[in-house]
Amino acid sequence: MVNRSKDFLRRRVEEDLELDRYKKIVTRFPPEPNGFPHIGHAKSISINFGIAKEYGGECNLRMDDTNPTTENIEFVEALKDAVEWLGFRWSGDVRYTSDYFLKLYNYAIRLIKMGKAYVDSLSEEEIREYRGTVTKAGKRSKYANRTIEENLDLFNRMKRGEFREGEHVLRAKIDMSSPNMKMRDPLLYRIKNGDHFRAKDKWAIYPMYDFAHPLSDYIEGVTHSICTLEFENNRDIYNWLIETLELEPPRPYQHEFARLNINYTVMSKRKILELIDNKIVDSWDDPRLPTIAGLRRRGYTAEAILNFCEQIGVAKANSTVDIAQLEFSIRDDLNHKVPRVMSIFKPLKVTIENYNGFEDINASYYPHDVPKEGFRKLPFSKEIYIERDDFMENPPKGYYRLTPNQPVRLKYAYIISCQEIIKDNSGNIVEIKAKYYPNSKSGSDSSGIKVKSAIQWVEANSAKEIEVRLYDRLFKKETPEGIDDINPNSLEIIKNALIEPAVIKDRVDSRFQFERHGYFFADPVEYSDKRPIFNRVVSLKESWSKKIKRENRRDKSKPKKEHIEGRVAPMSREEEILFKIYSEEHRLNREVANTLARDKELSKFYKEALKEFNNPIAIANITTNEVARELKVKKIDEVKFTPKDIADLVKMVDSGTISTKIAKDVFEEMSRSGEEPTKIVNDKGLRQINDKSLILSIVKEIISKNPKNVKKFRDGNRKILGFFIGQVLKASNGKANPKIVNELVTEELNLI
Repeated sequence: MVNRSKDFLRRRVEEDLELDRYKKIVTRFPPEPNGFPHIGHAKSISINFGIAKEYGGECNLRMDDTNPTTENIEFVEALKDAVEWLGFRWSGDVRYTSDYFLKLYNYAIRLIKMGKAYVDSLSEEEIREYRGTVTKAGKRSKYANRTIEENLDLFNRMKRGEFREGEHVLRAKIDMSSPNMKMRDPLLYRIKNGDHFRAKDKWAIYPMYDFAHPLSDYIEGVTHSICTLEFENNRDIYNWLIETLELEPPRPYQHEFARLNINYTVMSKRKILELIDNKIVDSWDDPRLPTIAGLRRRGYTAEAILNFCEQIGVAKANSTVDIAQLEFSIRDDLNHKVPRVMSIFKPLKVTIENYNGFEDINASYYPHDVPKEGFRKLPFSKEIYIERDDFMENPPKGYYRLTPNQPVRLKYAYIISCQEIIKDNSGNIVEIKAKYYPNSKSGSDSSGIKVKSAIQWVEANSAKEIEVRLYDRLFKKETPEGIDDINPNSLEIIKNALIEPAVIKDRVDSRFQFERHGYFFADPVEYSDKRPIFNRVVSLKESWSKKIKRENRRDKSKPKKEHIEGRVAPMSREEEILFKIYSEEHRLNREVANTLARDKELSKFYKEALKEFNNPIAIANITTNEVARELKVKKIDEVKFTPKDIADLVKMVDSGTISTKIAKDVFEEMSRSGEEPTKIVNDKGLRQINDKSLILSIVKEIISKNPKNVKKFRDGNRKILGFFIGQVLKASNGKANPKIVNELVTEELNLI
């Protein structure tokens, strides 16, 4: 029986097994070795290897090595390493498309003999021109009339290297008027000069992806060819090749899922290479990059990445995931794993004048997890360093650390108070003279002194000097377009930070929580005992959104200017009138009103949609975001949806038929297929679940499966509420009404 709670890929696998279409499930991960794999590949790896493992099948690792100019063995090794590090093992040896070059060539010969392929001699520009447009049929090349004998002769000579690159290509003969432009006589082979890293100079022609992919799958006995959504239109070529060549069953089928997109970063290998070439990042394993090697060097764990991939799930529509969700995964993974230690990034010397001698203080590595064992000795003497920010001469209200009039506890140790402030000739504080209270030691305090906080410290003579690298988001824009969007503060290096000695001397782990500073990882490439280097994996709390809010608040203090695509330009009289109508009468956000007033196409689209359904704010928002994004790459007559479709989509959200999250998926499908939103919602069963009894049953199931998180909630961790809400929404495939989910989860947890 097919399990309907599974994602659509697993449901398809179960259905195929139930109908006995295949005896064994075989998937494959087929990357091109032209760069290091990134976290998007991690999602594909987890899906392909995960499905094979779940259903007792096999997953092949196949290098799609069909372009000798961009591929090399370094990238092959990086791909193999990524798969193994994530905890998977491929079936048999690593496979290569180049293993099948002769078989693929013979398949091409077979197509030529069937009259289904021909050698074309049009230029690249002519081929593009002849292909037509989405509204205009293409025109077949005059070279398609060559005889089978001519085509065989030319193709053989192409193989022998008798022609220049671009002089000839091999094309399938399909349909130049097909609505799917991929089917308009697609290219099967092209001439490529240069040695292949495996085949050397044996071949002068190389198969295109659309030719090599399905046939390599067939040769390997793959059953489910799982790839990302951008290859959806290529599926017709996939099926055409296998069916035209009349290949013996069982045959593979292609299935597509939404690729992983994350904000504040780029996932394109070409763009990552551009960052490397321009020396913005050091290499493919730079900890600021989303490459698996970069994340691994930064200190991410395989478990955190796989958990992240599982949380975002398998969808059919493209969307962008907030990078904060990835950061949450690593925080959640490290929180109860790594030891906590004290470190000082901006040292300020403190001399405790009434303390004489030396002692070792016992301190737990896991003060947050009492049953967990692990202790270290903290040397303590009269000379220590504290964080410069932990002392203020003239503190603001609410400052609870050390001041001239306010004592503070040294964590795990004693209470101290300030006696004297030492300054240099420039008036900078360089030292604090302090006194300690002997009977105030942590764990046996009988001093009666009340303090409001405990601060970090390290003993001056035993502390070790380390280099700390504080990594932040590589781009300052949520959807970066290029190098101009680089965050100039993506890396801060502190060369003379101090760490308690046990971290270097008796290192119990390579990952630590530096209290108050974040989670850190000993750099696996450059770390040495002489030069200890620690990379910040992630901060203790998500801080980027607060940073953006601060910048926005600062911006509000500046004179307001009307901006359009980065330029300051005065509005025309007509635009001013529209802006006033949109902002005052329609009550639109000023930025939205500004965008609509300045863009005639968007403004017209908005007005037409508004005639269909009177909800100005919702229609304006979707027009200036989703519709505008489509119009960046397409003309208005090329988009597959109408103003009425947008109005109908907004109407369904407004009525509670679908959620705003599902609306985004429906919009993606509308953009791709041109189907009406109501039909998409009905056909795919996307209607929002508002039945409280049904949602309650899901809530209870999720709560029963997560006793540890229930305990956290009972212990006072109210932030865990978001976890339960997210799990319920995930279990309902995003269909459950979020307001009802929030209400029921809160009620149920408070009843426990």
